[in-house]
Amino acid sequence: MNNQKQQKPTLTGQRFKTRKRDEKERFDPTQFQESIVQGLNQTGTDLEAVAKFLDASGAKLDYRRYAETLFDILVAGGMLAPGGTLSDDMTRTEFCLFTAQEDLETMQAYAQVFNKLIRRYKYLEKGFEEEIKKLLLFLKGFTESERNKLAMLTGILLANGNISASILCSLFNENLVKEGVSAAFAVKLFKSWINEKDINSVAASLRKVGMDNRLMELFPANKRSCEHFSKYFTDAGLKELSDFARNQQSIGARKELQKELQEMMARGDPQKEIIAFTKEEMKKASLSEQAMISIIWTSVMSSVEWNKKEELVTEQAIKHLKQYSPLLKAFTSQGQSELSLLLKIQEYCYDNIHFMKAFQKIVVLLYKADVLSEEAILRWYTEAHLAKGKSVFLEQMKKFVEWLKNAEEESESEEEEAD
Repeated sequence: MNNQKQQKPTLTGQRFKTRKRDEKERFDPTQFQESIVQGLNQTGTDLEAVAKFLDASGAKLDYRRYAETLFDILVAGGMLAPGGTLSDDMTRTEFCLFTAQEDLETMQAYAQVFNKLIRRYKYLEKGFEEEIKKLLLFLKGFTESERNKLAMLTGILLANGNISASILCSLFNENLVKEGVSAAFAVKLFKSWINEKDINSVAASLRKVGMDNRLMELFPANKRSCEHFSKYFTDAGLKELSDFARNQQSIGARKELQKELQEMMARGDPQKEIIAFTKEEMKKASLSEQAMISIIWTSVMSSVEWNKKEELVTEQAIKHLKQYSPLLKAFTSQGQSELSLLLKIQEYCYDNIHFMKAFQKIVVLLYKADVLSEEAILRWYTEAHLAKGKSVFLEQMKKFVEWLKNAEEESESEEEEAD
Protein backbone atom coordinates (compact mmCIF):
# COMPACT_ATOMS: atom_id res chain seq x y z
CA MET A 1 0.00 0.00 0.00
CA ASN A 2 1.28 3.43 -0.93
CA ASN A 3 1.41 5.61 2.26
CA GLN A 4 2.51 8.70 0.39
CA LYS A 5 -0.08 11.50 0.51
CA GLN A 6 -1.72 12.19 -2.82
CA GLN A 7 -0.89 15.71 -4.02
CA LYS A 8 -3.97 17.93 -4.35
CA PRO A 9 -4.47 19.66 -7.68
CA THR A 10 -3.90 23.43 -7.61
CA LEU A 11 -5.15 26.22 -9.84
CA THR A 12 -2.40 28.24 -11.36
CA GLY A 13 -2.95 31.51 -13.21
CA GLN A 14 -0.98 32.84 -16.09
CA ARG A 15 0.46 36.32 -15.72
CA PHE A 16 0.19 38.55 -18.77
CA LYS A 17 2.61 41.36 -19.23
CA THR A 18 0.87 44.67 -19.98
CA ARG A 19 2.30 46.49 -22.91
CA LYS A 20 3.63 49.96 -22.11
CA ARG A 21 1.22 51.73 -24.48
CA ASP A 22 -1.82 50.08 -22.83
CA GLU A 23 -0.96 51.41 -19.38
CA LYS A 24 -2.87 54.48 -18.18
CA GLU A 25 -1.42 56.58 -15.41
CA ARG A 26 -3.49 56.08 -12.26
CA PHE A 27 -4.57 59.22 -10.42
CA ASP A 28 -6.33 59.74 -7.12
CA PRO A 29 -8.55 62.87 -6.92
CA THR A 30 -5.75 64.86 -5.23
CA GLN A 31 -3.21 64.23 -7.97
CA PHE A 32 -5.86 64.71 -10.67
CA GLN A 33 -6.86 68.05 -9.13
CA GLU A 34 -3.27 69.23 -8.88
CA SER A 35 -2.67 68.41 -12.56
CA ILE A 36 -5.79 70.33 -13.71
CA VAL A 37 -5.17 73.30 -11.37
CA GLN A 38 -1.55 73.56 -12.51
CA GLY A 39 -2.63 73.55 -16.16
CA LEU A 40 -5.30 76.21 -15.58
CA ASN A 41 -2.86 78.41 -13.67
CA GLN A 42 -0.51 78.27 -16.65
CA THR A 43 -3.19 79.04 -19.27
CA GLY A 44 -4.77 81.80 -17.14
CA THR A 45 -7.63 83.76 -18.72
CA ASP A 46 -6.78 82.64 -22.28
CA LEU A 47 -9.80 80.38 -22.88
CA GLU A 48 -8.46 79.16 -26.24
CA ALA A 49 -5.38 77.88 -24.40
CA VAL A 50 -7.63 76.36 -21.68
CA ALA A 51 -9.58 74.43 -24.33
CA LYS A 52 -6.33 73.12 -25.90
CA PHE A 53 -4.94 72.12 -22.49
CA LEU A 54 -8.14 70.20 -21.62
CA ASP A 55 -8.15 68.52 -25.02
CA ALA A 56 -4.56 67.30 -24.61
CA SER A 57 -4.92 66.33 -20.92
CA GLY A 58 -7.72 63.87 -21.68
CA ALA A 59 -5.15 61.56 -23.24
CA LYS A 60 -3.17 61.26 -19.96
CA LEU A 61 -5.68 61.99 -17.21
CA ASP A 62 -8.65 59.80 -16.27
CA TYR A 63 -11.54 62.14 -17.17
CA ARG A 64 -14.02 59.29 -17.03
CA ARG A 65 -13.32 58.53 -13.37
CA TYR A 66 -12.84 62.10 -12.17
CA ALA A 67 -15.43 63.94 -14.28
CA GLU A 68 -17.04 65.54 -11.22
CA THR A 69 -13.68 66.81 -9.96
CA LEU A 70 -12.85 68.21 -13.41
CA PHE A 71 -16.13 70.13 -13.72
CA ASP A 72 -15.98 71.38 -10.10
CA ILE A 73 -12.55 72.92 -10.83
CA LEU A 74 -13.60 74.48 -14.14
CA VAL A 75 -16.66 76.07 -12.52
CA ALA A 76 -15.59 76.87 -8.93
CA GLY A 77 -11.78 76.60 -8.98
CA GLY A 78 -11.60 73.53 -6.74
CA MET A 79 -13.55 70.53 -5.45
CA LEU A 80 -16.92 71.39 -3.96
CA ALA A 81 -18.08 70.05 -0.61
CA PRO A 82 -21.80 69.28 -0.13
CA GLY A 83 -23.73 72.56 -0.08
CA GLY A 84 -21.44 74.32 -2.53
CA THR A 85 -18.47 75.41 -0.40
CA LEU A 86 -14.91 74.77 -1.61
CA SER A 87 -13.02 71.98 0.15
CA ASP A 88 -10.36 73.59 2.38
CA ASP A 89 -7.75 70.88 2.07
CA MET A 90 -7.55 70.91 -1.72
CA THR A 91 -5.52 72.87 -4.23
CA ARG A 92 -7.45 75.66 -6.00
CA THR A 93 -7.11 77.89 -9.02
CA GLU A 94 -8.21 81.48 -9.45
CA PHE A 95 -8.92 80.83 -13.14
CA CYS A 96 -12.46 79.43 -13.31
CA LEU A 97 -16.02 80.38 -14.26
CA PHE A 98 -16.85 81.87 -10.84
CA THR A 99 -13.89 84.28 -10.93
CA ALA A 100 -14.44 85.32 -14.57
CA GLN A 101 -16.08 88.58 -15.64
CA GLU A 102 -19.86 88.69 -15.18
CA ASP A 103 -20.94 89.37 -18.75
CA LEU A 104 -22.64 87.45 -21.55
CA GLU A 105 -19.61 87.49 -23.88
CA THR A 106 -17.33 85.84 -21.29
CA MET A 107 -19.99 83.25 -20.47
CA GLN A 108 -20.35 82.46 -24.20
CA ALA A 109 -16.60 81.88 -24.36
CA TYR A 110 -16.81 79.54 -21.35
CA ALA A 111 -19.72 77.68 -22.99
CA GLN A 112 -17.40 77.08 -25.95
CA VAL A 113 -14.75 75.56 -23.64
CA PHE A 114 -17.31 73.06 -22.26
CA ASN A 115 -18.73 72.41 -25.72
CA LYS A 116 -15.28 71.58 -27.20
CA LEU A 117 -14.39 69.38 -24.22
CA ILE A 118 -17.60 67.31 -24.43
CA ARG A 119 -17.45 67.04 -28.22
CA ARG A 120 -13.91 65.68 -27.89
CA TYR A 121 -14.73 63.32 -24.99
CA LYS A 122 -18.36 62.25 -25.60
CA TYR A 123 -18.45 60.08 -22.47
CA LEU A 124 -18.38 63.29 -20.36
CA GLU A 125 -21.83 64.33 -21.60
CA LYS A 126 -23.84 62.51 -18.90
CA GLY A 127 -21.40 63.54 -16.15
CA PHE A 128 -21.66 67.17 -17.24
CA GLU A 129 -25.47 67.14 -16.99
CA GLU A 130 -25.21 65.57 -13.52
CA GLU A 131 -22.74 68.31 -12.55
CA ILE A 132 -25.11 71.09 -13.65
CA LYS A 133 -27.97 69.44 -11.72
CA LYS A 134 -25.75 69.33 -8.63
CA LEU A 135 -24.59 72.94 -9.02
CA LEU A 136 -28.21 74.10 -9.22
CA LEU A 137 -28.95 72.32 -5.94
CA PHE A 138 -25.95 74.14 -4.38
CA LEU A 139 -27.13 77.63 -5.44
CA LYS A 140 -27.59 78.84 -1.85
CA GLY A 141 -23.89 78.16 -1.21
CA PHE A 142 -22.80 80.54 -4.01
CA THR A 143 -22.60 84.33 -4.08
CA GLU A 144 -25.09 86.34 -6.16
CA SER A 145 -22.42 87.03 -8.79
CA GLU A 146 -21.54 83.29 -9.00
CA ARG A 147 -25.21 82.42 -9.42
CA ASN A 148 -25.58 85.00 -12.18
CA LYS A 149 -22.62 83.57 -14.10
CA LEU A 150 -23.87 80.02 -13.69
CA ALA A 151 -27.37 81.09 -14.83
CA MET A 152 -26.01 82.79 -17.96
CA LEU A 153 -23.79 79.81 -18.80
CA THR A 154 -26.66 77.33 -18.27
CA GLY A 155 -28.96 79.40 -20.50
CA ILE A 156 -26.37 79.41 -23.30
CA LEU A 157 -25.73 75.66 -22.97
CA LEU A 158 -29.49 74.95 -23.09
CA ALA A 159 -29.95 77.20 -26.14
CA ASN A 160 -27.22 75.34 -28.02
CA GLY A 161 -28.48 71.89 -27.04
CA ASN A 162 -25.34 71.02 -25.02
CA ILE A 163 -27.50 69.92 -22.08
CA SER A 164 -31.11 68.77 -21.68
CA ALA A 165 -33.78 70.99 -20.13
CA SER A 166 -34.42 68.15 -17.64
CA ILE A 167 -31.62 69.68 -15.49
CA LEU A 168 -34.11 72.42 -14.54
CA CYS A 169 -35.79 69.91 -12.18
CA SER A 170 -33.15 70.91 -9.61
CA LEU A 171 -34.68 74.40 -9.47
CA PHE A 172 -37.90 72.91 -8.07
CA ASN A 173 -36.05 72.02 -4.86
CA GLU A 174 -38.28 73.14 -1.96
CA ASN A 175 -35.62 75.19 -0.13
CA LEU A 176 -34.49 77.03 -3.26
CA VAL A 177 -38.10 77.78 -4.21
CA LYS A 178 -39.09 78.94 -0.71
CA GLU A 179 -36.27 81.50 -0.52
CA GLY A 180 -36.87 82.87 -4.02
CA VAL A 181 -33.49 81.62 -5.28
CA SER A 182 -35.01 79.49 -8.06
CA ALA A 183 -37.13 82.28 -9.58
CA ALA A 184 -34.27 84.82 -9.51
CA PHE A 185 -31.89 82.29 -11.10
CA ALA A 186 -34.51 81.41 -13.76
CA VAL A 187 -34.74 85.08 -14.82
CA LYS A 188 -31.02 85.24 -15.69
CA LEU A 189 -31.09 81.77 -17.25
CA PHE A 190 -34.07 82.40 -19.56
CA LYS A 191 -32.75 85.85 -20.53
CA SER A 192 -29.47 84.37 -21.78
CA TRP A 193 -31.32 81.45 -23.44
CA ILE A 194 -33.69 83.77 -25.34
CA ASN A 195 -30.79 86.11 -26.19
CA GLU A 196 -28.90 83.16 -27.67
CA LYS A 197 -31.92 81.72 -29.57
CA ASP A 198 -35.60 82.67 -29.01
CA ILE A 199 -38.75 81.72 -27.07
CA ASN A 200 -39.52 78.96 -29.61
CA SER A 201 -36.25 77.24 -28.66
CA VAL A 202 -37.27 77.44 -24.98
CA ALA A 203 -40.76 76.08 -25.73
CA ALA A 204 -39.48 73.17 -27.85
CA SER A 205 -36.86 72.10 -25.29
CA LEU A 206 -39.29 72.26 -22.36
CA ARG A 207 -41.94 70.28 -24.27
CA LYS A 208 -39.39 67.63 -25.23
CA VAL A 209 -38.80 66.76 -21.56
CA GLY A 210 -42.39 67.38 -20.41
CA MET A 211 -41.54 70.51 -18.44
CA ASP A 212 -43.63 73.01 -20.40
CA ASN A 213 -46.38 72.89 -17.73
CA ARG A 214 -44.08 72.94 -14.70
CA LEU A 215 -42.70 76.51 -14.70
CA MET A 216 -45.17 77.57 -11.97
CA GLU A 217 -43.19 75.29 -9.61
CA LEU A 218 -40.45 77.95 -9.50
CA PHE A 219 -42.69 79.64 -6.90
CA PRO A 220 -43.98 78.47 -3.50
CA ALA A 221 -47.47 76.87 -3.48
CA ASN A 222 -49.13 80.06 -2.15
CA LYS A 223 -47.74 82.08 -5.10
CA ARG A 224 -48.21 79.43 -7.78
CA SER A 225 -50.67 81.32 -9.97
CA CYS A 226 -50.60 82.46 -13.58
CA GLU A 227 -51.06 86.08 -12.43
CA HIS A 228 -48.06 86.02 -10.06
CA PHE A 229 -45.86 84.23 -12.61
CA SER A 230 -46.86 86.68 -15.34
CA LYS A 231 -46.18 89.77 -13.21
CA TYR A 232 -42.84 88.47 -11.87
CA PHE A 233 -41.35 87.61 -15.27
CA THR A 234 -42.92 90.55 -17.14
CA ASP A 235 -41.45 92.96 -14.55
CA ALA A 236 -38.08 91.21 -15.06
CA GLY A 237 -38.28 91.89 -18.83
CA LEU A 238 -39.39 88.39 -19.86
CA LYS A 239 -42.90 89.03 -21.21
CA GLU A 240 -42.34 86.29 -23.85
CA LEU A 241 -41.90 83.72 -21.09
CA SER A 242 -45.00 85.02 -19.25
CA ASP A 243 -47.08 84.70 -22.43
CA PHE A 244 -45.73 81.19 -23.03
CA ALA A 245 -46.60 80.07 -19.48
CA ARG A 246 -50.08 81.62 -19.71
CA ASN A 247 -50.67 79.84 -23.01
CA GLN A 248 -49.45 76.52 -21.56
CA GLN A 249 -51.76 76.87 -18.57
CA SER A 250 -54.64 77.63 -20.92
CA ILE A 251 -53.82 74.53 -23.02
CA GLY A 252 -53.66 72.44 -19.84
CA ALA A 253 -57.01 73.80 -18.65
CA ARG A 254 -58.59 73.08 -22.06
CA LYS A 255 -57.35 69.49 -22.07
CA GLU A 256 -58.72 68.93 -18.57
CA LEU A 257 -62.06 70.50 -19.51
CA GLN A 258 -62.31 68.37 -22.66
CA LYS A 259 -61.60 65.23 -20.65
CA GLU A 260 -64.24 66.18 -18.06
CA LEU A 261 -66.86 66.88 -20.77
CA GLN A 262 -66.20 63.52 -22.41
CA GLU A 263 -66.66 61.78 -19.07
CA MET A 264 -69.97 63.62 -18.47
CA MET A 265 -71.22 62.60 -21.91
CA ALA A 266 -70.12 59.00 -21.37
CA ARG A 267 -72.08 58.93 -18.09
CA GLY A 268 -75.11 60.35 -19.90
CA ASP A 269 -75.36 63.44 -17.65
CA PRO A 270 -78.28 65.78 -18.51
CA GLN A 271 -77.31 68.48 -21.02
CA LYS A 272 -78.53 71.22 -18.67
CA GLU A 273 -75.88 70.10 -16.16
CA ILE A 274 -73.19 69.89 -18.87
CA ILE A 275 -74.06 73.44 -20.07
CA ALA A 276 -74.01 74.88 -16.53
CA PHE A 277 -70.69 73.17 -15.74
CA THR A 278 -69.12 74.31 -19.04
CA LYS A 279 -70.20 77.94 -18.55
CA GLU A 280 -68.70 77.96 -15.06
CA GLU A 281 -65.39 76.45 -16.28
CA MET A 282 -65.31 78.85 -19.23
CA LYS A 283 -65.54 81.78 -16.80
CA LYS A 284 -62.88 80.32 -14.47
CA ALA A 285 -60.38 79.77 -17.29
CA SER A 286 -61.23 83.11 -19.01
CA LEU A 287 -62.01 81.29 -22.25
CA SER A 288 -63.81 82.97 -25.15
CA GLU A 289 -66.96 81.44 -26.66
CA GLN A 290 -64.95 80.71 -29.85
CA ALA A 291 -62.40 78.70 -27.86
CA MET A 292 -65.17 76.97 -25.92
CA ILE A 293 -67.13 75.80 -28.97
CA SER A 294 -63.96 74.17 -30.36
CA ILE A 295 -63.49 72.23 -27.11
CA ILE A 296 -67.18 71.19 -27.08
CA TRP A 297 -67.07 70.01 -30.71
CA THR A 298 -63.95 67.89 -30.02
CA SER A 299 -65.54 66.45 -26.85
CA VAL A 300 -68.82 65.61 -28.63
CA MET A 301 -67.04 63.90 -31.52
CA SER A 302 -64.65 62.01 -29.21
CA SER A 303 -67.39 60.62 -26.98
CA VAL A 304 -68.54 57.97 -29.45
CA GLU A 305 -67.05 54.99 -31.34
CA TRP A 306 -67.57 55.79 -35.03
CA ASN A 307 -68.58 53.25 -37.66
CA LYS A 308 -65.79 52.56 -40.15
CA LYS A 309 -68.21 52.39 -43.12
CA GLU A 310 -68.72 55.70 -44.89
CA GLU A 311 -72.37 55.07 -45.75
CA LEU A 312 -73.24 54.31 -42.10
CA VAL A 313 -71.11 56.93 -40.35
CA THR A 314 -73.13 59.88 -41.77
CA GLU A 315 -76.36 58.51 -40.35
CA GLN A 316 -74.63 57.85 -37.01
CA ALA A 317 -73.14 61.38 -36.92
CA ILE A 318 -76.49 63.06 -37.66
CA LYS A 319 -78.20 61.12 -34.88
CA HIS A 320 -75.38 61.90 -32.41
CA LEU A 321 -75.17 65.63 -33.28
CA LYS A 322 -78.94 66.01 -33.15
CA GLN A 323 -78.78 64.79 -29.56
CA TYR A 324 -76.08 67.34 -28.64
CA SER A 325 -77.38 70.30 -30.68
CA PRO A 326 -78.75 72.07 -27.50
CA LEU A 327 -75.20 71.99 -26.06
CA LEU A 328 -73.69 73.37 -29.28
CA LYS A 329 -76.41 76.03 -29.50
CA ALA A 330 -75.66 77.27 -25.96
CA PHE A 331 -72.14 78.25 -27.06
CA THR A 332 -72.80 79.79 -30.49
CA SER A 333 -74.50 83.03 -29.50
CA GLN A 334 -71.95 85.06 -31.53
CA GLY A 335 -71.29 85.02 -35.28
CA GLN A 336 -67.60 84.42 -34.66
CA SER A 337 -68.39 81.32 -32.56
CA GLU A 338 -70.57 79.94 -35.37
CA LEU A 339 -67.71 80.46 -37.80
CA SER A 340 -65.27 78.76 -35.40
CA LEU A 341 -67.62 75.77 -35.26
CA LEU A 342 -67.93 75.62 -39.07
CA LEU A 343 -64.13 75.61 -39.39
CA LYS A 344 -63.85 72.84 -36.78
CA ILE A 345 -66.44 70.77 -38.70
CA GLN A 346 -64.54 71.33 -41.97
CA GLU A 347 -61.25 70.35 -40.36
CA TYR A 348 -62.77 67.27 -38.71
CA CYS A 349 -64.41 66.01 -41.91
CA TYR A 350 -61.15 66.52 -43.82
CA ASP A 351 -58.95 64.81 -41.20
CA ASN A 352 -61.37 61.85 -40.82
CA ILE A 353 -61.81 60.49 -44.34
CA HIS A 354 -65.08 58.62 -43.56
CA PHE A 355 -66.70 62.00 -42.84
CA MET A 356 -65.78 63.67 -46.15
CA LYS A 357 -69.27 63.14 -47.60
CA ALA A 358 -71.03 63.98 -44.33
CA PHE A 359 -70.02 67.67 -44.19
CA GLN A 360 -73.08 69.15 -45.94
CA LYS A 361 -75.53 67.00 -43.98
CA ILE A 362 -73.94 68.05 -40.65
CA VAL A 363 -74.10 71.76 -41.58
CA VAL A 364 -77.76 71.51 -42.71
CA LEU A 365 -78.69 69.67 -39.48
CA LEU A 366 -77.06 72.39 -37.35
CA TYR A 367 -78.75 75.10 -39.44
CA LYS A 368 -82.17 73.51 -38.81
CA ALA A 369 -81.34 73.18 -35.09
CA ASP A 370 -80.57 76.96 -34.91
CA VAL A 371 -76.92 76.29 -34.06
CA LEU A 372 -75.65 77.87 -37.31
CA SER A 373 -77.14 80.94 -38.97
CA GLU A 374 -77.36 81.57 -42.71
CA GLU A 375 -75.01 84.59 -42.29
CA ALA A 376 -72.29 82.39 -40.82
CA ILE A 377 -72.75 79.70 -43.51
CA LEU A 378 -72.65 82.28 -46.35
CA ARG A 379 -69.57 83.95 -44.86
CA TRP A 380 -67.82 80.57 -44.53
CA TYR A 381 -68.74 79.73 -48.16
CA THR A 382 -67.63 83.02 -49.73
CA GLU A 383 -64.52 83.96 -47.79
CA ALA A 384 -63.82 82.28 -44.46
CA HIS A 385 -63.34 78.58 -45.32
CA LEU A 386 -60.09 76.68 -44.81
CA ALA A 387 -57.97 75.32 -47.67
CA LYS A 388 -58.42 71.75 -46.34
CA GLY A 389 -60.78 69.89 -48.71
CA LYS A 390 -62.03 73.26 -49.97
CA SER A 391 -63.15 72.15 -53.46
CA VAL A 392 -64.99 69.06 -52.14
CA PHE A 393 -66.84 70.91 -49.38
CA LEU A 394 -67.72 73.99 -51.45
CA GLU A 395 -69.16 71.70 -54.14
CA GLN A 396 -71.21 69.83 -51.48
CA MET A 397 -72.57 73.13 -50.14
CA LYS A 398 -73.30 74.76 -53.51
CA LYS A 399 -77.02 73.87 -53.78
CA PHE A 400 -77.75 74.62 -50.13
CA VAL A 401 -76.01 78.01 -50.37
CA GLU A 402 -78.01 78.84 -53.51
CA TRP A 403 -81.20 77.93 -51.63
CA LEU A 404 -80.12 80.17 -48.70
CA LYS A 405 -79.42 83.10 -51.04
CA ASN A 406 -82.79 82.70 -52.81
CA ALA A 407 -84.61 82.47 -49.47
CA GLU A 408 -82.81 85.62 -48.33
CA GLU A 409 -83.76 87.50 -51.55
CA GLU A 410 -87.40 86.41 -51.24
CA SER A 411 -87.46 87.54 -47.64
CA GLU A 412 -86.03 90.94 -48.59
CA SER A 413 -88.55 91.47 -51.41
CA GLU A 414 -91.41 90.52 -49.08
CA GLU A 415 -90.20 93.10 -46.58
CA GLU A 416 -90.02 95.78 -49.32
CA GLU A 417 -93.61 94.99 -50.39
CA ALA A 418 -94.77 95.25 -46.78
CA ASP A 419 -93.15 98.70 -46.49
